[in-house]
Amino acid sequence: MKKFGIISFFILIVFLSQSVKAQTYSISGTVLDSRNKPLIGANVIITNTLTGTATDQRGNFLISGLRGGKYSLKISMVGYETNISEQNIDSYSISGIVIKLNSVTYQAGQVIVSAGKYEQNLIDLPVSASLISADQISKKNYKTLDEAIRDVPGVSVTLDQVSIRGSSGYSRGAGSRVFVAFDGIPIYTGDTGEIIWELIPVNEIDRIEIIKGATSSLYGSTAIGGVINILSKKISSTPLTFVKSYIGVYDNPAHDQWRWNNKIRSYNGLTVSHTQKIGKLGISASVYRTENYSYRQNDYDKLLGGYFKLSYNFTEKSALDIWGTGYARQRESFLYWQDFQNILVPPSGDIGDSQPSNRHIVGLTYIHVISDQFVLSIKPSVYRTFWRDDSESSNNSTSYLYRAELQGIYKFDQKLTFINGLETQFGSIKSNIFGNRNSESFGLFSQFEYNFKIPFKVTAGARYSYSKLDGFSAESSLSPKLGINYKISPIVVLRGSVGTGFRAPTLAEAYTSTTTSGLSIKPNPNIKSENNISFETGINYQLNENYNLDLAIYHNEYYNFIEPVLDPLDTKITFENITRARIQGIELNLKSSYFDNTLNINLGYNYLYPRDIELNKDLNYRSRHQVIASAEWNVDIFTIGAGFRYLSRIKEINNELVDFGLIPNGDKRVDIKVLDLRFGANLFTRGFPLRIYLNAYNILNYTYVEMIGNVAPIRNFSVNAEWLF
Repeated sequence: MKKFGIISFFILIVFLSQSVKAQTYSISGTVLDSRNKPLIGANVIITNTLTGTATDQRGNFLISGLRGGKYSLKISMVGYETNISEQNIDSYSISGIVIKLNSVTYQAGQVIVSAGKYEQNLIDLPVSASLISADQISKKNYKTLDEAIRDVPGVSVTLDQVSIRGSSGYSRGAGSRVFVAFDGIPIYTGDTGEIIWELIPVNEIDRIEIIKGATSSLYGSTAIGGVINILSKKISSTPLTFVKSYIGVYDNPAHDQWRWNNKIRSYNGLTVSHTQKIGKLGISASVYRTENYSYRQNDYDKLLGGYFKLSYNFTEKSALDIWGTGYARQRESFLYWQDFQNILVPPSGDIGDSQPSNRHIVGLTYIHVISDQFVLSIKPSVYRTFWRDDSESSNNSTSYLYRAELQGIYKFDQKLTFINGLETQFGSIKSNIFGNRNSESFGLFSQFEYNFKIPFKVTAGARYSYSKLDGFSAESSLSPKLGINYKISPIVVLRGSVGTGFRAPTLAEAYTSTTTSGLSIKPNPNIKSENNISFETGINYQLNENYNLDLAIYHNEYYNFIEPVLDPLDTKITFENITRARIQGIELNLKSSYFDNTLNINLGYNYLYPRDIELNKDLNYRSRHQVIASAEWNVDIFTIGAGFRYLSRIKEINNELVDFGLIPNGDKRVDIKVLDLRFGANLFTRGFPLRIYLNAYNILNYTYVEMIGNVAPIRNFSVNAEWLF
């Protein structure tokens, strides 16, 4: 007992000494907008550290575990000016801070990380960029990410394939010219190289950053057309449970002859998520379910998914994030219509075809702030995909994509910043459509940014990329880039950039061999990598706090451009290198606000001139004219909004698919004109944990196609409710 008492005494002394050493304080407060309404999900970060949190449903935040000293809080949210609040902890915690964020027409003070792989102000970039906020996603009830990016000027989506400023047409899920990432980790598949938009639950998104133009100098092969980086929400310091439920119904098609079923066609979804912090560990987890009975026959889709994120702060200077997301999905297959009299019905031989799939990705990010000048990060990930086509082709594929990136950012002073890194990737697939193949790639990148005494900023860098597919010779490329940003005055900013891009063919583009729904695809043993030279110049003019005008002119030269081509000798599709292509255009955006920012109107126009130089015609599946318009009026707790999307009739398609009778009446296409309306109420500001939105999509019930033989969604209505407690 005596020995036990002595040991207990020493344990008590050690505990007390550690308690004294570990005595910490906290900072807490509330973030409001200019009308004193709480801002939910605003990011509150202590500058020069990795410590931070997000505001809860009342706009409150709490940062604990702090030692005494001076701290700078950076509070940011898409659509609002970033605020810096200086706080000094002496011998007690600080509470009751009230911080207000002013909404802005153009996010001049908005932080963006995707352009240079570190935090920069949007107005300081040498390239064009756009942002989508979590609030926009919630109000418009976007069910998948591709629905959200359709409303961004300069961005188009053909079925599920994204294109920035005409960089892509349509290749049925084979390859991508846009680097799409979640928290900086790419989410393209290891076999086809396509983007699976349903993989990321929309409720976990803080914002979406879109960089327009070639960024291969930093991101490598798939960034030849641009970057879409999806950033996850920070974990709240207080426990939060989020529940979202929606239900929608499709109207009848515009003409009775197109009706194939007298039942009400509906869709629905449910998401439940929880987030909280336990000491230094932050936990976020969600499960989600979606079901779509579709407006088309043989197009049923059911998905069950899950997501988790673990954040652990070892110290104020080092932190680890581990996240994972995945789903199991069962969907029927609608490839193209039967004919123009039966546009919502597939060919009779396709009825009953389905495609089960499951996909999972796990990523890790470790960040260490070694000093105020140097930050080191490591990002490994593994992505597994499986899918099977239960049709006559019986195609199936299982792939793994392993990737790792090491990056260092060194700031010599306020003028000079260096970003250096290396990336390696290995892919492996087992498939009866692509064969059993491996791929590997490696990249080294370096970039510096220098701010002169005058408001003039220069960015220059390059990336060396190496790529190897089984059965092909290795290819490599050097992709340099130069950019400038010049603030002529406080309200006028000029920008410009020139760079080269590189994209290696995917395993699907090189090796696909299959026949499905009457369409046959054959491999191309001679396919090569494609390259481009990209130019952009732009000007941003902030007329006053209510009006912002942005103009960009771009020019892209492509070499060995990869496009799907039908071989007239055997009527099979193959991916070929078009020797030369040129894409030029102008993008204009006007953002305006009225009545103390309660009414916001945005207008965007993009003119595209996409040419196949060899054949002297437009590239396939590119619209020359695009108009994106939106208006939103916020009155007290209510929101009324409208959105309009116009794309001119596509000039060129794969006419061979029509001429050879593979897709009956496939040449039927028109301008795209889509009008959406919405109304909602946010009761969070009244202390009730509910917000509800009503959406009417394609209210004019306009019939159009994005891809030949595929009618886009007809008029439909949805109601979604969100609870946060």
